[in-house]
Amino acid sequence: MLHIDLYAEITCPWCFVGLHRLNKVLQEHFSDVPVDIRHRPVVLLPDAPVTGLYIPDLLHSRYGVTDPKTAFARPEAEARASGFALDLGRQLWTYPTQPAHALILAARERGTQHQLAIAITDAYFLGARNIGDVDVLADVAAHHGFDRLEARAVALDPAARRQVEEEVARSAAAGIRSVPHF
Repeated sequence: MLHIDLYAEITCPWCFVGLHRLNKVLQEHFSDVPVDIRHRPVVLLPDAPVTGLYIPDLLHSRYGVTDPKTAFARPEAEARASGFALDLGRQLWTYPTQPAHALILAARERGTQHQLAIAITDAYFLGARNIGDVDVLADVAAHHGFDRLEARAVALDPAARRQVEEEVARSAAAGIRSVPHF
């Protein structure tokens, strides 16, 4: 069995590209190999407000980027080169990801972790959905081994949030400074 630890942040466009490239490589070259992908959370904006952060403002304040399209061009081009469409202009908000990471961690024991991580990432980037909203997360998780009420409970559970924070601290202690990291 091939074991892969994947350190990623749901709202990171490079993680979206890496996740989809990983799937493509596995399907095209290792379809006969059993694979265990363990998702490990990295939270790039731990203090993001529930209402979200407007990405053009964030890019300007952090990096001095005045035209978000210039920041979006490279990851969009890499996505196209890999055979999938990514329009970062569709999702102009970033939201807290700890509730989503809590669900992804909980999905490990159900055997749906990788599929749920892809679904949440796609909901954010392709569907332009607010993945910080527990009802949105419940809708997505309902197709990946959870019922809606259970998914809401996990996303809101303080113990699940602490588990995410502990995993994030372990990732940092392991030297994970950029994502995606395999």
